[in-house]
Amino acid sequence: MAWLWLVGTLGFGGAAYLAGWPAWSSYRAREARDLNAERYLAWRGRADRTSSRTGEGMTGEERRRIWIAGALAIAALVCLVGFFAAT
Repeated sequence: MAWLWLVGTLGFGGAAYLAGWPAWSSYRAREARDLNAERYLAWRGRADRTSSRTGEGMTGEERRRIWIAGALAIAALVCLVGFFAAT
């Protein structure tokens, strides 16, 4: 029956990856695009010199998906501990 814990670990781990990776990659891509646009404007001499770029952060949907991925990753760790305890 220990293999059920291992299957649970793999399932929850895969679900965490599928839930979190698209949100994380879209956040990083948006940050890179914003930085590239700011560099281009600075190169052209049209950058806003008064504001410091802080970034907008994650959208609500991205934040929600990251929280879900975190919860699934914790469930995967619990299953992994269960697997080691059962063997």
